[in-house]
Amino acid sequence: MAPPEWTVVDFIHRGPWWKNHGIRVLNLLLIVPLLTASINGLDSSLVNGLQILPAWQDFFKHPNGKTLGLISAVQVIGSIAGLPFTPLCSDHLGRRPTLFIGAVIMLAGVALQGSATGIGMFIGARGLIGFGLTFTLNAAPLLITELAYPTQRGKLTSMYNASWYFGSILSAWACFGALRGAGTSPWSWRVPTLVQALGPIIQVFLIWLVPESPRFLVAKGRESKAAHALARFHSMTGDERDPLIVFEMAQIRHALKMEKEIARNTSFSTLFATPGNRKRMCIIIALAIFSQWSGNGLVSYYINLVLEGVGITDAGTKAAINGGLQVWNLVAAMSGALLVDRLGRRTLFIISNVGMLIDFGAWTLTTALFNTLNDAAAAKATIPFIFIFYFFYDIAYTPMLIAYTLEILPFNIRAKGFAVMNLVVSLTLAFNQFVNPWALDAIGWRYYLVYCGWLIIELVFIVVYIIETKGRTLEETAALFDGEQQPHVLMQTGGEAATMSMGIPRGPGIWIEDEKSTVTDIVEMRDAMPQRLGEPSRCSTAMVDEEWGSSSSDTRNWEAI
Repeated sequence: MAPPEWTVVDFIHRGPWWKNHGIRVLNLLLIVPLLTASINGLDSSLVNGLQILPAWQDFFKHPNGKTLGLISAVQVIGSIAGLPFTPLCSDHLGRRPTLFIGAVIMLAGVALQGSATGIGMFIGARGLIGFGLTFTLNAAPLLITELAYPTQRGKLTSMYNASWYFGSILSAWACFGALRGAGTSPWSWRVPTLVQALGPIIQVFLIWLVPESPRFLVAKGRESKAAHALARFHSMTGDERDPLIVFEMAQIRHALKMEKEIARNTSFSTLFATPGNRKRMCIIIALAIFSQWSGNGLVSYYINLVLEGVGITDAGTKAAINGGLQVWNLVAAMSGALLVDRLGRRTLFIISNVGMLIDFGAWTLTTALFNTLNDAAAAKATIPFIFIFYFFYDIAYTPMLIAYTLEILPFNIRAKGFAVMNLVVSLTLAFNQFVNPWALDAIGWRYYLVYCGWLIIELVFIVVYIIETKGRTLEETAALFDGEQQPHVLMQTGGEAATMSMGIPRGPGIWIEDEKSTVTDIVEMRDAMPQRLGEPSRCSTAMVDEEWGSSSSDTRNWEAI
């Protein structure tokens, strides 16, 4: 297929993003949905920190075994209960209303948890928080992915899950501060639980300032509002006839048209209806399992047991190690998020799995030496190995689990496929939270050998099945699994739309039902148009060769922008 005269590379902003008013305002607004991952990190890490507090242990009569497992897992159980409803809300009500609903439910759960008078009330509150959290977890990354500026999307969606550690840091140090400040008072555990309300309160009041997803608006026939939102934040002039806006609208409309032709009625069965979708879901389900079964669950939820397993029993020391680990995790995860467009998704996944396998083997060895020979030096060596393990985990699985999932899913099944990913994560989490404490009690350090074997399986899968997606628009990336022709068709459609827009007088308000837009005409008339047999654009040839090292329009990446 002949290349279009113009491609998206010719129209994107090339300077620092903070010098472009539209991108600057958009990125600031996207902090509101980005908070969701931090809220999740705070909620998920809280029980881990509370276990270290003597006041919490005394108030709830030192829960252990099945009771401790239930306290840790009930939030996940609440999330699973909400999963059937979240994609329906996101697809029918929109991304913003779904996030708002989840934030309100979480506030109710936090109020109940902070006033808990017994273990049953505490467990019920955790379940309610999990139920509300699953709504925000479904809507927020969809909104970020579908609204972000093209060159910012990879970094923002990767930073979304990486910001989980902001919440876990706040949780760890809130518990540490409460321990130092309130000692054995019940407020030493109530205050950290009430801190959970901060994020949902911000989202309840500010989410309506964030525009709705343009892809959702186009899918609902509201092209005018979609183009207005794109022009406001993606165009340097605010013009709806800006070639970049025309290009994006063309790809969105054509992608939705292709998706509807493949599946007229979208349901959860659509996720497995075609070879492309089955390949997508195989990868997504595998990554969801790997994200929780790589050994990270041992420290994420039972750091108290892990540290006691190597002889560290002082509450202050354990709280300090936990807090320091969360800061380390944040630095590693953000580093991975900033490298996704430079090194690529596949490369980071391979580096991550190789590093985890080697390090976890060493971690297992030092733990075994301490438990069998009471070797104090081995116990001290275990702590650095835990930090190194999380470095390798965080550079790939933390930033890219959600980002990669959303990239490879087309719009019509994105919310449902993402819900399945969250379901698998929740199920594996629940398994971990019930099984890990029992297994550690039963067989001790030998349980680590199970994870060593599993990490080998993970590495083989990553090498064989993960494909590279950097340097493509959202629609082109999703189309990779439906045959090589589909990404080229999308690029051709967008390029032709942008080419024709060059000769159209500029001005706002063209996306109305009567006119149906230039893009609609192009999508419907493309096959009737004579194919351009000339050279690639004068802009793209020079710039791509110089900045990206390739003149192929389907392999350009945006790391230099």
